[in-house]
Amino acid sequence: MKSTLKKLLPFAVVGVISGATTVGAIQYLGHNSNNGDQSYFTTSAPNTSFAGMNTGAVGDDFVKAAKTTVPAVVTIKNYQSRTASRASEQDLFDFFFGDPFGGRGQGQQRQKQQQAPDNMPSGMGSGVIISPDGYIISNNHVVAGANKLEVVLSNKKSYIATLVGTDPNTDISLLKIEEKGLPYLNFANSDNIDVGQWVLAVGNPLGLNSTVTAGIVSAKGRGIGILGGQGKATNPIESFIQTDAAINPGNSGGALVNTNGELIGINSAIQSTTGYYQGYGFAVPSNLARKIVEDIKKFGIVQRGFLGVQSLDLSNDQLVTSYNKQFKTSLKVGSGIYITGFGDNSGAEDAGLKKGDIITKVDNYDITDFADLSMSIGSKRPGDKVQVTYSRNGKDGTATVTLRDQKGGTSTRTKADLSVTEKIGAEFDPLTERFKTEYGLNSGVVAKSVSEGSEMAKIGIVDNYIIIEVNGKPVNSQKDVEKILDKYQGNVQVKFVDDYGRIYTKGFKMP
Repeated sequence: MKSTLKKLLPFAVVGVISGATTVGAIQYLGHNSNNGDQSYFTTSAPNTSFAGMNTGAVGDDFVKAAKTTVPAVVTIKNYQSRTASRASEQDLFDFFFGDPFGGRGQGQQRQKQQQAPDNMPSGMGSGVIISPDGYIISNNHVVAGANKLEVVLSNKKSYIATLVGTDPNTDISLLKIEEKGLPYLNFANSDNIDVGQWVLAVGNPLGLNSTVTAGIVSAKGRGIGILGGQGKATNPIESFIQTDAAINPGNSGGALVNTNGELIGINSAIQSTTGYYQGYGFAVPSNLARKIVEDIKKFGIVQRGFLGVQSLDLSNDQLVTSYNKQFKTSLKVGSGIYITGFGDNSGAEDAGLKKGDIITKVDNYDITDFADLSMSIGSKRPGDKVQVTYSRNGKDGTATVTLRDQKGGTSTRTKADLSVTEKIGAEFDPLTERFKTEYGLNSGVVAKSVSEGSEMAKIGIVDNYIIIEVNGKPVNSQKDVEKILDKYQGNVQVKFVDDYGRIYTKGFKMP
């Protein structure tokens, strides 16, 4: 993960970075704690054609859109425990500057991080009210690691929010405040936006509440490798709307709207060598964001369908060159997704697709690169059927594929259907007996694949921490953890060792 982040470094910066450095930014800018910012995402460009517009018409459209949007955009303050804050700040430091210790000095570096006081948020970002009864959409990275979330409306009224659910794979989160009759934004069809169209970005950058910036849609379907690069998303979906509207820390989770004041995207990232606006911003398309929040509201979890293919993006010349060299092939750089293999219980393989086929279209969606495939499939659920157009030996064919989940199922699931490890957001590897002997441990498992925002992450556990006991019982395998927590309801106590060798016992309520 470190090498991936260093390659991305000076190009893509995720908004959460600005969140964890909010305290310093506030001091530098002279803002108080109510004017902070945790995101880094904004863009602007509306639903009107860029060409042929007179200046007066554009100005009038912007005023109307701004009046509609500003009251529905909120500030989100993220309060974290000291342990969780310390872990996230180390990740953010590495993301900005790289690990100067080559992965060996994490402990030393963490000791240098300053903690926000208990009454100060660890970071701040933006959110968008999407219903009059208090549902708010934002970014996953804006709310990650929080043990308390405060929402402040544009009229300065404050609420403590409930985190309904998150999805690191799309960087989307859903919150709820208890209120009625709130101003809100309607979702627009993001498939209908055009490059060159005007948009507005509304958020709370650099402590400047209710800021509106304008720009155009610079591109669609951008994949910048930032979600997977952070190591938090297991199956990232990146098909961003790119805009040139000014975006700075605090905009993350804010609204990207057309000139009608309709939501076409959730501002999520920038591309910059400095960490501040340099002309490139990225937003999660509204169609994808809406699907995610609908899943969370209806099922409690995101429903994700998969084709079940292993693939190569033919538009990426470096990947194609590397693949040709490794496998002695002569694939040509172009467009489409080349199938290199299939996963277990693959719906695509069952539908007749073969290794070597090139996917060119899903339903009516042209597939030129992996971002296109990610978007077209990622917006579907298990059990959905898609029409896949492919090229095989120069001839086109079609196949109807029934999408499946990662376990091969074709039905939607709720939280009650999740495994123990899915519910608490981590998996576990056993410790070797030699390790136990050397370090004087009688039991223990190593945490791995700890999901951002999960119950384990909230109590400060990250990958490679050692879990000694769960609810007072020693654990030596993932099966031990599952047995203790299977069908368990109530408070869970976890005894674990951090990377300094310090032992903690912390708890959470079983989901």
